[in-house]
Amino acid sequence: MNKIDYLRLSLIDKCNFRCQYCMPEEAQLKYILHQDLLTNEEIITLLKKVFIPLGFTKFRLTGGEPLLRPGLEDLVRDIANLPETEDLGMTTNGFLLTKMAQSLYNAGLRRINISLDSLNPQTFDWIIGNGNPSRWQQTWQGILTAYEVGFDPLKLNVVIIPGVNDGEILDLAALTIERNWHIRFIEFMPIGNGELFTEKAWIPSEEIRQQIRSKWGLVTSNVTGNGPADVFQIPDAKGTLGFISQMSECFCDRCNRVRLSADGWLRPCLLNEEGQIDLKTALRQGVDGEILKTQVQKLLELKPEINFKQRDAGTDTGFYSRTMSQIGG
Repeated sequence: MNKIDYLRLSLIDKCNFRCQYCMPEEAQLKYILHQDLLTNEEIITLLKKVFIPLGFTKFRLTGGEPLLRPGLEDLVRDIANLPETEDLGMTTNGFLLTKMAQSLYNAGLRRINISLDSLNPQTFDWIIGNGNPSRWQQTWQGILTAYEVGFDPLKLNVVIIPGVNDGEILDLAALTIERNWHIRFIEFMPIGNGELFTEKAWIPSEEIRQQIRSKWGLVTSNVTGNGPADVFQIPDAKGTLGFISQMSECFCDRCNRVRLSADGWLRPCLLNEEGQIDLKTALRQGVDGEILKTQVQKLLELKPEINFKQRDAGTDTGFYSRTMSQIGG
C-alpha cells in the first residue's frame, strides 16, 4: 500500500471569494458555527496523539480561506515546531497575503500555494464572483509580497475552465520563465458547481501540455512535490509547470493524502465520501487517543478501496454532498 503521510487540514469553511468552481454565489451554504470548528488545541492534540504516531509528517493548511482563521499564526507556529513536522504548507487565495505573509513566514511557514485562475481582472472577477475587478490587483500584490518575503517554492494554482480562462494557458505558463514560480494546472472537477461542470466540462492536461510544448518545448523536471502533480519545465525556465490530472489521468495509486475538515471529519478521498470518521465529536466525548488512532489506521488500510478510481470520473457528477470549501481543498 502507498505510504499515507500527508494530511490536509481545513481550518475554516468560510471564504472571502465565491469561486465558480468551488462555492458559487447562488449556492446556499450553511457555514460551520464557530464552536463547531476544531480549535487550535484540538488540532495539535490530534496531530500528536493520532496522525504523527501513524507516520504523518507533511501538513497543509487549507479552507475555505485559511487566512480568515483567528489565531492562524499561533497554529502555524505550533505545527512548525513539532519535531516530526517535515513539511508545512498552506493553500490560500492570496487576497490577505500582503498584510500576513511576513508574520506567517516568521511563524515558520515556508511553502505556499496561491490560487490565480486568470491574469485578466475581468475574468478573474467573474471566476471569484465578487463583482469587484480591483480584487485581482490585491491578489497579485499578495503574490508578489509572498515572493519577496521568501516563500520558496511559491506555487500558483490554476483551474482551467473551458471558454473562461483556457485562452490564458500560455500567458500563465510564461510566468515560470523568469521567476522561480511553479504553476499548477488543475483539471476542473465536478465538486462545488456540478451545473458549470456539465456545461463547460474540462480540458485534459495533455491538451494543455501540448499547447505549451508547441510554443516553447517541454521537458520533465527534476523538481517533485508532495502531491500528485506531474511536473515539467519549459527549457531553461526558472520555475516549473505541474499538471494535476484527476479527471484524465487517475493518480489514486500514488495518493498519499487524507483530509480533515474544519469540523473534524476525516475524509480518505477527495472525490468519494465513503468511510469518513468524525474525530471532533469523539475527541470532545473523551475517547482515548489510542482508540482514535486505531480507527484512523483502519481507515488508512481501506483507503485504496475507497479511492476515486472505483468511480467513473467522466460521468459521475452527483455524489458530493459538500462543496470544495466545505471539504477542504
